[in-house]
Amino acid sequence: MAEIVPFKGVRYNQSMIKDLSLVITPPYDVIKEAAQKIYYEKNPYNVIRLEYGLTFAEDDEKTNVYSRAKSEFDSWLEQEVLIQDEQPSFYLYETDFTVLDKRITRRGFFACVKVEDFEKKVVLPHEQTMSKPKEDRLNLLRACEANFSPIFGLYPDKEYELEKIFDSLKDDPPVNFQDDEENQHRLWVVQDRSIIEAIINILKDKQIFIADGHHRYETALAFSKEMEQDGKKGYDYVLMGLVNLYNPGLLVFPTHRLVKNINDFNFEEFLHSLSHDFHISRIPLPPKNKKEALDRFLSTLHEFGKNNHAFGLYGGKGAVYLLTLKNREAMEKLPLQYSQDWKSLDVSVLQVLIFENHLHILNDQRERETHLAYERDELTALEMVDSGSHQLAFFLNPTKVDELTEVAGGGERMPQKSTFFYPKLGTGLVMNKLPVK
Repeated sequence: MAEIVPFKGVRYNQSMIKDLSLVITPPYDVIKEAAQKIYYEKNPYNVIRLEYGLTFAEDDEKTNVYSRAKSEFDSWLEQEVLIQDEQPSFYLYETDFTVLDKRITRRGFFACVKVEDFEKKVVLPHEQTMSKPKEDRLNLLRACEANFSPIFGLYPDKEYELEKIFDSLKDDPPVNFQDDEENQHRLWVVQDRSIIEAIINILKDKQIFIADGHHRYETALAFSKEMEQDGKKGYDYVLMGLVNLYNPGLLVFPTHRLVKNINDFNFEEFLHSLSHDFHISRIPLPPKNKKEALDRFLSTLHEFGKNNHAFGLYGGKGAVYLLTLKNREAMEKLPLQYSQDWKSLDVSVLQVLIFENHLHILNDQRERETHLAYERDELTALEMVDSGSHQLAFFLNPTKVDELTEVAGGGERMPQKSTFFYPKLGTGLVMNKLPVK
């Protein structure tokens, strides 16, 4: 089903850029303003200047973040800071990372994938998207005609056929470096035509699930249709990093929710309202060992989440609350036009039974992000509430990969930010210059 093709990747010239950790970044959508400036200062050729450039007060229609990205990209190619491989290739990618003191390896590869309408069920989304990021990514794609960061895609391969092929590639990787988080990155260039054909044949009957990059995929699809109307070919492909759904190094973490801008909000009244639907337990967070207490609470949350919908709630005042759903059939009683798989998700229960029913945060507010924010780090979420910038923090257990595939396979989408795949694919390891020929 999925059509994947090798491509002539654009990569940093390692004879000029000796330390790739100075120029590679995470995807733009996890980079905060402070980090953006740090990447700028690291190196004048950092990929941040292409993927997520700074904006200035004097920007206008002709001179702006997109025109600067195009100018930099063209200049780096001309200076051979970036060089394009002469032969179409796949790029095997391994990442070593540490979670809970355990060293883990995740393996995948970079390829170009033909963009298809979601209705064809070749490439499947799993999350809702928002309009503002898509407009930004489309403007960048129009200006530069290149994919600087890969979409993170998942394919099902229970027999580990691709892993067996990759095991045969024993040469030293031409790219091998450690980033600031002590993650090790290795990249091999695969140009052997027989290996390329074998990979294509294994994936030709597979569906691809989007893990990260929904906005970029929808943008690539829209851009390909624009170019097709202009009679231009080769723009209907997008750069993807593809990982086996069953790879033991595929980890999913939760993205927590922060609530803001609720008028006349009273925390005690909110707790009382929640008590109609949830059992509520108060757990102190002593200031002197807040992190240790929070870690214990998150372990408790995980245990309760094995058998019930469970959430953490923080509203300040030195305590976090464990919420567990009283009636497990509560979602069934509501007139929801969703499947059982969708209604069984923690993120769905949180969205419907708490955000919509108790806080009146509806689809319009979610789309415009007027009342919700998202945060990966638990301590940061606490600090945001303590600072007064946000009123509440909700902590979740991670969504399971099989939950993702069941919902996406049924043609539905989870609420925004339902998953956080860790670690993210590196931006700038290999780029795709359109059109793909």
